[in-house]
Amino acid sequence: MRSVPSDRHARARIRDSALELFGARGIAATSIRAIAAHAGVSPALVIHHFESKEGLQRACDDYVLGELMGRNAQALDDADLSGTIQHWIADMDTFRPAFDYLARMITEATDDGLRLWDGLVDRTEAMIADGVTAGVMRPSTDAHMRAVIVAAYGLVPLILERHIGRALGESGLTTDAVRRMTLPTIELYTHGLYTDDTTLAAAQAALDTPTPPDKENHS
Repeated sequence: MRSVPSDRHARARIRDSALELFGARGIAATSIRAIAAHAGVSPALVIHHFESKEGLQRACDDYVLGELMGRNAQALDDADLSGTIQHWIADMDTFRPAFDYLARMITEATDDGLRLWDGLVDRTEAMIADGVTAGVMRPSTDAHMRAVIVAAYGLVPLILERHIGRALGESGLTTDAVRRMTLPTIELYTHGLYTDDTTLAAAQAALDTPTPPDKENHS
């Protein structure tokens, strides 16, 4: 006799199926019926757990932000940071549906995508604030703007996956591609790009210079 999955297991399976189909097809092109068939449950059970497709989408958003950002936050306090990074690299296939979902939602010009982006920025800012408090990250002159930049940089490999893969001789964000990207990315965040603050001082001086009135009127 086939065992009946628990409510908790069925809910997770439905969410995972929605994550995969939403990421591959988009929200509008994915029906409750298609998600139910993919998860091996009835459409009624999907409605029972999530009430609507919008409710299911919100659950996907919460899962993606909690899973991806939660692991980043955990890494700040993880005694075995190398092990955490190694797990990320080795587990690309597991996170692939979440990455695909995030990339599609962010690039679609919808209110849902905007909401997900806002959540990503908020969680990035909170993660960096925790890092500053812990003494492992530097403070910034504009903490919110830095969070926006870091969140955007984090999305670039997902959105430009095909192009980055081609540049590395890979078919996309393969495990080998991610392994090759890991050290240069962390080097950039750890050591920066410039060897001194000449460019920073020049930018600060330019920003401190008042804009002439005629340029303000024509901007």
